Amino acid sequence: MKLARRDRDLLAYLAPLCIGLFLLYIGPAFASLALAFTHYDALSAPRWAGLENFQALPTDAVFLKAIGNTFWFLGIALPLKLILACALAMWLHRPRPFTGPTRAAIFLPSVIPDPAFALVVLWIFNPLYGPLNLILQQLGIQAPMWLADPVAAPWVFVILSLFQIGELFVVLMVARMEISGELYENAQLSGAGMWRQFVHVTLPILAPWLFMLGARDMMMSFQSTFSFAQIMTQGDPYYATMFIGLMIYEEAFDRFRFGLGSAMMVVTFLMCVLVLGAVRLGMKRWRYQVEI
Repeated sequence: MKLARRDRDLLAYLAPLCIGLFLLYIGPAFASLALAFTHYDALSAPRWAGLENFQALPTDAVFLKAIGNTFWFLGIALPLKLILACALAMWLHRPRPFTGPTRAAIFLPSVIPDPAFALVVLWIFNPLYGPLNLILQQLGIQAPMWLADPVAAPWVFVILSLFQIGELFVVLMVARMEISGELYENAQLSGAGMWRQFVHVTLPILAPWLFMLGARDMMMSFQSTFSFAQIMTQGDPYYATMFIGLMIYEEAFDRFRFGLGSAMMVVTFLMCVLVLGAVRLGMKRWRYQVEI
């Protein structure tokens, strides 16, 4: 069947993207799935292992610790990020004095490369000469050891994540701008105050966006902690900052156990699928349709 000129041009434009998508994502994904059922050290040929790698995971204390750390981080950081981004979006969706610079300052940390951001965080939270501890000492507050303390170290990653809400902030701010002012006028006529307007007008309309952004950020968090953990702590102290992304990297590229690392990645992927399923069920309860 002969394609029209427009279809041929469209395929020509899409071909580089499709080839790159296959080479960089789809191909490696299927390769990892295959390696998950083998013993492979990159030095000899893969040997079939069946389910041995998956059976070893429940008895791997470090892997279980990494899973626990990852879900602890998600459970604390994700709600705080969504709340902070939503609050800032509600505050800055209207033009105010210095609105432009404030919006830019909120978005700027999201475009800073992770290695550069990690080095800045290392300097700020340095327990000996970091500016944060120096300020706390001047205020007479006992400064924690931060990244050297197994209790305080995970909280550094939570604090760090709160500065990377630029994309969440922009999407929620634009979504708030698109809400018709008539809805708020009707709510005011009904005697609703600002809080009731937010709960009964703003929140139901923004709920699909919050679910979508929450699901996206949750999946990204499985890997976004890798760069910071690798540069700042390498999983220390006492595995307190060992997240699943760093665990997979160390298994595969430090210990050359690519089969076990691939099995961990498959398990992580399945957890992401379960998260998406839960978000889909949640969105069914918050459906919002707009007449166009």
